[in-house]
Amino acid sequence: MDNVKKLLKNGVSRRKFLAGIGAGAGTMAAVAFAAGCNSNNKKPTPTPTPSGITDADILNFALNLEYLEAEFYLRATTGQGLSATDAGSGAGAVTGGTQVVFTTPAIQQYALEIANDELLHVQFLRKALGSAAVSRPPIDLTNSFNAAAMAAGIGPSFNPFADENSFIVGAFTFEDVGVTAYHGAAPLLQDKTYLSAAAGIMATEAYHAAEIRTLLAYTGGNFLTYANQISALRAAAGGGNEVAISGSAIVPADSNSIAFDRTTDQVLHIVYLNPTGVVKSGGFFPSGLNGKITATAS
Repeated sequence: MDNVKKLLKNGVSRRKFLAGIGAGAGTMAAVAFAAGCNSNNKKPTPTPTPSGITDADILNFALNLEYLEAEFYLRATTGQGLSATDAGSGAGAVTGGTQVVFTTPAIQQYALEIANDELLHVQFLRKALGSAAVSRPPIDLTNSFNAAAMAAGIGPSFNPFADENSFIVGAFTFEDVGVTAYHGAAPLLQDKTYLSAAAGIMATEAYHAAEIRTLLAYTGGNFLTYANQISALRAAAGGGNEVAISGSAIVPADSNSIAFDRTTDQVLHIVYLNPTGVVKSGGFFPSGLNGKITATAS
């Protein structure tokens, strides 16, 4: 875990990241913007909160998603996942995920920054939940991406750890989902302290999503096309609420420029890679999430 400890100690300079983008502009692929967007401005009808669901249950739902993001970014940047302490007692195994060979310093700086953020989100939620915190469930970072690629029409397989551009597409798979999940969960939280923390985490996730979407628009080509195919797949599984990346569309928001939200059901349909029916597991969580909110209602 030396690499992860070093990551926490050193952090990342956002200013260096931005400077690196400018310095590397001449070496990156020309922009090939996709035309139009598939925005869906219709707000989802919230699923009534099941009786007995507490703030702790909602935070544990978020913790499951943070485990997924942390494992993806830590493995991409350091080659190692969460420590046993951060994963929790009896944590599930993680399949796949290797260190990416970054060739653009700016993108590597970004990846390190977001990996650090997601690790801190896991640690923050586990501390807030205390003994009620669920452990990391089994996570699949191999078969899940292959299945998503097939469903999105990209091809029979996709490895987000193959190179830095593939990594950016992989990151895009998660980031917008995190924003919509926190926005959708916010009205369900009763404790204002938890609500404030969730709003802060949502803001950080929105910064991440904007970075990723901007990098994809800048890179263009097949990788931008792949990302928009993933966006369409998420829309089909998670109640719409997507804006494809194009020359005039970076920020995903409704007609009032308010960030989209999703119910827990809609989020689960996306991460389980199953758009219909009662679903309890699959996709990135082959054995389901841990906690009380683990299955869709329909």
